Amino acid sequence: MKISVAKFLLAVGALIWLCGCASIGPPEAPSLELPKPPADLHASRKGDKVTLTWTIPQRTTDRQSMRYLGKTDICRGVATALKQCGKPVGEVAPPVGFEAKKKPAAKKLTASFVDTLPAPLEQEHAMEFASYAVEVLNTAGRGAGISNQVRVALVPTLAPFGDFSAHISAQGVMISWQCPSTAEGRSGIKYLFRIYRRLESSSSWNKVADVDATQCAMGASGGISSFLDQTFEWENTYFYRGAVVSVIEVPGKTAVEIEGDDAAEVKVFAHDVFPPTVPSGLQAVFSGQGQQPFIDLIWAPVSAADLAGYNVYRHEAGSAPVKLNTELVRTPAFRDSQVAPGATYFYSVSAMDQRGNESGKSEEASESVP
Repeated sequence: MKISVAKFLLAVGALIWLCGCASIGPPEAPSLELPKPPADLHASRKGDKVTLTWTIPQRTTDRQSMRYLGKTDICRGVATALKQCGKPVGEVAPPVGFEAKKKPAAKKLTASFVDTLPAPLEQEHAMEFASYAVEVLNTAGRGAGISNQVRVALVPTLAPFGDFSAHISAQGVMISWQCPSTAEGRSGIKYLFRIYRRLESSSSWNKVADVDATQCAMGASGGISSFLDQTFEWENTYFYRGAVVSVIEVPGKTAVEIEGDDAAEVKVFAHDVFPPTVPSGLQAVFSGQGQQPFIDLIWAPVSAADLAGYNVYRHEAGSAPVKLNTELVRTPAFRDSQVAPGATYFYSVSAMDQRGNESGKSEEASESVP
């Protein structure tokens, strides 16, 4: 049987194409499944609790997606940097169902651990730092090394001062606390009493003040210490809390501050029932020769941030005072044009705030109309 040249060439081309598709490259080495060490370890301390947070690796050291994950060892050392984990001070299990979870590249999974500092460690290394790192392991217990390291001051913190309270006054919210009767602080350490406040309708705490509490912590001042908060707004409900802050100076660096545990928070309703101060210096002067008679009143202005104005009262001998103004007088002056010849009038003034609290009446001033 004769085969045409065209059919022959077609058969040869198909054979070459099939051979090319079936070619096999060199085999790839299997992944060791070593998690890439975290590079974003972060630490924060409150009292004797150190909270560590980091991102769970989703890639291996050979840039493959993590399929299986083992535990994470928590590493802690004192004074010097960590070279390896050594004996862990704790461990964190992998997230439940890590293998089954779909982990988009843009979404990060985070983990955390709270380490409680032993009291002897704080006392022995009070002016030193602890170094922390984590090492994420695979299911075979192998890791690729420790994460970035973070340092935490080991300075001992103090328990919150006792009898923490807050009460409202005309001047503001008075915060007070009891200093210890014996020295609780350490020499060479500065102490602050930090006061926080939040609105009842909010979960965010704002720092109100740092009050020097070194003498208080050393038991030198004794008794009650206090702070007057004047930055609030009336007719709101607030919560206050406070904590003793230990401050150590680090040569050439910013001072390190470690907050102790919080005092029990207290609740205050800033209800303004406090009137302004009573006006003073009232004077009454008659004028009227050649014109309609009147009596001018002047007095010293009341210095109150929430002052709304003044009320003016008048009476004659043997009668009750009557308010002359229909609207609040905005300035410390008033002209009484409703006077009669031969009468003697007695005047007094009061101050009113924006919430309707009225002060007592001033001392009277009198004036006669000829």
